[in-house]
Amino acid sequence: MVTEHSNTQRIGVIGGGQLAWMMAAGAKSLGVDLVVQTPKPDDPACSIAQKTFLGPVADANITKEMAADCDVITFENEFIDLPALRSLTQTGITFYPQLDCLAPLLDKYDQRHYCSQIGLPSPTFKTLTDKTDLPTLKEKVKVVGLPLALKTRRHGYDGQGTFILKTLEAVETTWRDLGYQPVLLEAFVPFEKELAVMVARDRSGTVAVYPVVETQQIDQVCRRVIAPARVAQSVVDEVRAIAQKLVNSLNVVGIFGIELFLTSDGKVLINEIAPRTHNSGHYTLDACVTSQFEQQLRAVSNRPLGSVELTSPGAVMINLLGTEDAESDYADKRAALAQIPNSQVYWYGKRQSRIGRKLGHVTILTDASTGSADLDSLIASVERLWY
Repeated sequence: MVTEHSNTQRIGVIGGGQLAWMMAAGAKSLGVDLVVQTPKPDDPACSIAQKTFLGPVADANITKEMAADCDVITFENEFIDLPALRSLTQTGITFYPQLDCLAPLLDKYDQRHYCSQIGLPSPTFKTLTDKTDLPTLKEKVKVVGLPLALKTRRHGYDGQGTFILKTLEAVETTWRDLGYQPVLLEAFVPFEKELAVMVARDRSGTVAVYPVVETQQIDQVCRRVIAPARVAQSVVDEVRAIAQKLVNSLNVVGIFGIELFLTSDGKVLINEIAPRTHNSGHYTLDACVTSQFEQQLRAVSNRPLGSVELTSPGAVMINLLGTEDAESDYADKRAALAQIPNSQVYWYGKRQSRIGRKLGHVTILTDASTGSADLDSLIASVERLWY
């Protein structure tokens, strides 16, 4: 394993999608080289990596090869083989976030259980492990209540593997169709708003909490992020306290994204935790002193955390999702979006569009005079051009 470099550090990143691609500016600012492990040579981060190791993100043998060329390994996604990576730590390979910190978060049931253990607010939940749990299904559904959310416990993202079900029969049928794999059952939350926050922690224990944002989902996929969230200060304070408690309880080094529900009676409940940079933090590239991507690199490379302050009164980020199965760079649409005042368009370089696939995003900075109606108008102007 490399232990010393002249004037730089080499950071290995497991995963080569757009999250790793967006680390480029932060890496350049810090004088850091990025090395990427990713399945395909045309994955977004291959274009910015100093070196690429091609192979599945869960292939620990490739991770071992990459580690020989790096000072530290971090993550762009959580589709990893945790037991296999644990064996690599015995050879002196360093991972941030630490593998012990990832262990309670990769499985959605384990994540809920961990939050419950440390006193963080979550919806009521139960789990079904395999077909032998069929006799307990009715009672567990009764405890959770209907409607409920059924979620596959591993590898779900952007709403994949999540089903909102209204009847016991629907729960039985959906679980059967999933092959009786391990699933999480949790109470459906009739939320007033969905919120999110990015939080970073470095090796010295310093914690930096970004502004709390409002997220808006369509078909369980994040479509929009509004920063800062239009909520009471008491809600902001509660979300910040949750974020700090989580990362301090884990003693983690890295950056986490936390999604939350705000109910109509003012309760804050954790939805999900992502142990990495997150879609809800993309606005930080343009609207904060330190982006979430640079912050991850700072934390894992033992540099001081940067300021998380907003550089403008606010921002709105809109995801550019695929609307068809096609091969196109949508140059005309992107050019039109770039003409919107105070906008910045990010295009991830994916060659193939699929319905719902994240192809890019646009961030628009707002000023102190931008009210809710103006935000709605801005969002509508972007979505008219794209969708």
